[in-house]
Amino acid sequence: MKEKIKNLNEKKALAKLGGGEVRIKRQHEKKKLTARERVNYLLDEGSFEEIGILVTHRTTEFGLENMKFYGDGVITGYGTINERLIYIFAQDFTVFGGSLSETHAEKICKIMDLALQVGAPIIGLNDSGGARIQEGVRSLGGYADIFHRNVKASGVIPQISGIMGPCAGGAVYSPAITDFTMMVEDTSYMFVTGPNVVKTVTNETVTSEELGGASAHSTKSGVAHTTSANDVELLEDIKLLLSYMPQNNQETTKQLAYKLQDEVREVLSNIIPDNPNKPYDMHHIISGIIDADSFYEIHKNYAENILVGFARLGGRSIGVVANQPMVLAGVLDVESSRKAARFTRFCDAFNIPLLVLVDVPGFLPGTNQEWNGIITNGAKLLYALSEATVPKITVITRKAYGGAYDVMNSKHIGADLNYAWPSAEIAVMGAKGAAEIIFKNEIRAAKNPEEKWKEKEAEYADNFANPYGAAKRGFIDEVILPKNTRRKLIKAFKMLEGKKMDMPVRKHGNIPL
Repeated sequence: MKEKIKNLNEKKALAKLGGGEVRIKRQHEKKKLTARERVNYLLDEGSFEEIGILVTHRTTEFGLENMKFYGDGVITGYGTINERLIYIFAQDFTVFGGSLSETHAEKICKIMDLALQVGAPIIGLNDSGGARIQEGVRSLGGYADIFHRNVKASGVIPQISGIMGPCAGGAVYSPAITDFTMMVEDTSYMFVTGPNVVKTVTNETVTSEELGGASAHSTKSGVAHTTSANDVELLEDIKLLLSYMPQNNQETTKQLAYKLQDEVREVLSNIIPDNPNKPYDMHHIISGIIDADSFYEIHKNYAENILVGFARLGGRSIGVVANQPMVLAGVLDVESSRKAARFTRFCDAFNIPLLVLVDVPGFLPGTNQEWNGIITNGAKLLYALSEATVPKITVITRKAYGGAYDVMNSKHIGADLNYAWPSAEIAVMGAKGAAEIIFKNEIRAAKNPEEKWKEKEAEYADNFANPYGAAKRGFIDEVILPKNTRRKLIKAFKMLEGKKMDMPVRKHGNIPL
């Protein structure tokens, strides 16, 4: 799939940049396009309309009165991507290092205001050294004006940030507020304070890449949702990401034409191992359920014990949240709870239905987790899924233990439909630990405690390590064969597409941040 996308990118680059194969090769080698090339590549050919091209800065100090450039370091305007209206700004590093001045900020604010008023996505391509220090507080105020608009637009229109170069100091907070932050490997970085300041204050020696590069933010901090090898790949990723979301929070994503066929997927029948302690790759289950090659994973290299991303199911855009048994057995921890909660809230804000695939043995224990707030972070995911009003469907593939069963979109927190495979185990805890607690006295008094323990473990497993007890209580709507999962979900999401919920009147909830 990656190879196909790479080839597609190169073909599209040749077609749109119009500079021939040599030019594209050169651009790929240096991995950076100019601001105007980025805009022209991202938007449909001939669709871009620039706003504010004649704007210049107003600074008269430090000799800048004789150094004025049209546009003042940022290109702003509107156009279309696959015939959908979008608004865009692209910072130009060749003009004062892309630094943000008062007028530079005013141009960005104007385009953000238009996007919010019209109800269309806003895309920011960041490539700036930070605030223009010659302007002092005026440039700082410009950043705050942008932040304020980011917050107003949050949950109303999609906001996407492409980090195409440096993004330092106050500049990092605008991308942090937007819905998705995408970085280019090796040529982009984000940090509040640079390596020199870090060295001075903490005596740490670190490079820009180590401190705030794409690798650091996609694996350690989670600031970057996706990374791309070069500018062209990142721009293609933006196009793909946009295809899964609507124009604004009053609309739904355009559904692709699809006719229900024979949706049985035999491949799903052979994924769950016979040994309940043996891991398997949840990607295989996702692939067996969704439309072919439609999974676009978010935060792929961060908190890998949970998977989140967009997909299509019968032509319908959905969000997927799934435990990953291949990493930490799929437990919930601090990072995975935050990751899944944020993605859930985005999907809910923009009317994207949620599919939750469950194989979770519980929350990760330990002092590190407790001291870093597993309680409040786990509660974020609980809050997000409880709060979501979009269609929500759960499929329990194997383990659903303890409080993690509740948190992972159980019937009790508002899931619309809950299915389970015959391999599902729904219980307070695993059979071995439960038997040790429940039958403690019997095991201790037995002539052969180890044998008695195994006997009681099997007894507990027979009673609880299956989905039928939960199904009898109505907590599971149906126990289904794995091969029938895709058909069930297509029909269920179709049935739920008219779902409406009245929520209590309130200014906003108080999610445990």
